[in-house]
Amino acid sequence: MSSKDQWLLPDGIGEVLPPESWRLESARRELLDMFACRGYDLIMPPLIEYLESLLTGTGNDLDLQTFKVTDQMSGRMLGLRADMTPQAARIDAHPLQRDAPTRLCYMGSVLHTRNDGFGGSRSPLQVGAELFGHAGIESDVEILELVLDTLSLLEIPDAHIDLGHVGIFRALARDAGLSAIQENDLFEALQRKAIPEIEEMLAVQVADDGQRSRLAALARLNGGPDVFARAREQLAGASEPVMAALDNLDAIAGLLTQRTGNVTLNFDLAELRGYKYQTGMVFAIFVPGCGQEVARGGRYDAVGEVFGRARPATGFSTDLKTLINLSQRDLGRPHGAILAPAEEDALLRATVMELRRAGERVVSALPGQAGDAATMGCDRVLVHDKGGWVIKPTPAN
Repeated sequence: MSSKDQWLLPDGIGEVLPPESWRLESARRELLDMFACRGYDLIMPPLIEYLESLLTGTGNDLDLQTFKVTDQMSGRMLGLRADMTPQAARIDAHPLQRDAPTRLCYMGSVLHTRNDGFGGSRSPLQVGAELFGHAGIESDVEILELVLDTLSLLEIPDAHIDLGHVGIFRALARDAGLSAIQENDLFEALQRKAIPEIEEMLAVQVADDGQRSRLAALARLNGGPDVFARAREQLAGASEPVMAALDNLDAIAGLLTQRTGNVTLNFDLAELRGYKYQTGMVFAIFVPGCGQEVARGGRYDAVGEVFGRARPATGFSTDLKTLINLSQRDLGRPHGAILAPAEEDALLRATVMELRRAGERVVSALPGQAGDAATMGCDRVLVHDKGGWVIKPTPAN
C-alpha cells in the first residue's frame, strides 16, 4: 500500500463521524434506558474470547464469519466475536447461574470476515436482548414486542414481521430419514425457494410419497394467517412434533396480535434463519426502503447446553448503524453551541463552567486559531458587557 492509500479502511469496515456519531450515541443511551425499564440487565462481554466459546453450538455459518488469531500467551485459538448471542448464553450459564428467568441486553461492535445481511457491513454495532429460563410463548412474544418497541423509539414505521419455526422442517427431515448432508442441501434449496430443485432432490432422497409431499409443501407455505389452515391440510399425517411446532407458531402469532393489535405478520414455514442453532420460532423484521432484514431473532434452547447448563432462551439482535440510517427521529446533540473567547478572565471561566453545568455546549477559542464562530459550529458567542459575560447571537458575516 502506498503512503497515499494509508488512510483507507478495509472493505466493509466503517467509522462513524460527527454528527452521525452523536446520533448513534443518543440512540444507544435511549435504547439501553428502555431495555432497563423492561428489566433487562446490561452485559459487556469481551471483544475476543477462546474460539470454542464463541462457536460451540452455533453451526458452521458463524465459524466462517469469525476472525481467528493465535493467543501469544497460551497458544490457543482466539476469535473476534461475530455475534454476541453466544457470549450472553455463556454469561447466563456460568457467571450468573440464576434459577429465575434472566433478561440480558448488550450493545457493542462485532466483526465479520464477510459482508453480513445488515447493510453490507463487516463491522455492525450490534444491539440485542436475550431472555433465558422460560420456555413459554410469553417470552417469545416479549422479545417480539421489544423489537417493535425498539423500532418505535427510533421512529422507524411500517415494520412487518416474517415468522417461521425451524422445528417444523427439522421434524419433517428427521421423519424422512434424511442424512445431515441431505438435510443441509434441502435447507439451502428452501432458502432460495428453488421449487424444481427441491422436488428433484426429494424424488431421489425420499421414498415415501407422504413425507416427500410434506417436505415439498414447505416452499409454498407462506403468506398471511391463512397459512395455518393450509399447513394443517398439506402437512396432515406428519408426526406430533411437526403439528406441535405449527401450533406453537400459531399461538405466538395470536398472542402478539392480541397485545399489539396492528402489527403486520407474514408467515413462511421455509423461513429458517439461524437454523443451525435455533430450535423454535424464528423471525426477521423488514421495513419499507430496506431490502434486507433490519432485525432477526428467535428461540435457541440448546446453546446453553454446551456450557453445562441447558436453559430455554429466546432473543433478538440488530445493527444500530442500520437503524439510525432508517430512523426518522431528530437524534443527536442539541444544535448550536456557544463560543467563548480566548481570554484569561476568572469571571469568564466561571461563566463557562456554569453554562456547561446547565448542559450548554461551550467551545473555548484558542489563541491565534483559524476559523470564526460559525466555522466552529457556534450560533452564539460570549461577549463582555457591563462588567460581565453575556450570550449574544453570532454576528452575521
